[in-house]
Amino acid sequence: MINNFGAKLDTNNRLHKYRKIFRVLKIFSIYPLFGNYCLPLQHYSNRTNNMYKRKIPVDLSCPLRLTISLIDSKWKSCILDELRHTSMRPSELHKALPEATPRVLDLQLKEMVDDGLVTKTIYPELPPRSEYAISPLGMTLIPIIDAMLQWGEEHQELFEKKYSDKN
Repeated sequence: MINNFGAKLDTNNRLHKYRKIFRVLKIFSIYPLFGNYCLPLQHYSNRTNNMYKRKIPVDLSCPLRLTISLIDSKWKSCILDELRHTSMRPSELHKALPEATPRVLDLQLKEMVDDGLVTKTIYPELPPRSEYAISPLGMTLIPIIDAMLQWGEEHQELFEKKYSDKN
């Protein structure tokens, strides 16, 4: 079944818009009311702005899982290690960690700011400038990172044999 606006209605009378129609409506910021079938404006705006959400929630009853969830990604501990002595601009962090893509670093920095491990300072000047610094909560993770660094140095030979090129 098709309504007057060229959108398909399924058997439950829910609105299914073609991509072109939705794109045109979004460009002109018009969200016409389709009777009882349309969703509120907040639904459309929130759908496009959602960040990634964990599929499995963090287990708050286990301190180990909670700690690992804060530094679980490949680059978060490296970012904290870089920020331990001085605040850095995003471009400086990209230079310090060239193996990480800028998008990944930006996403992980945003997560760390949301978690309270890192603080972001935006300076009101033209062009805008921002700096990241480790927070007091983030400083409490430095002993863990130091222990991981020490363990890596002690067992480096074992993993060099395993992961070295066998040419």
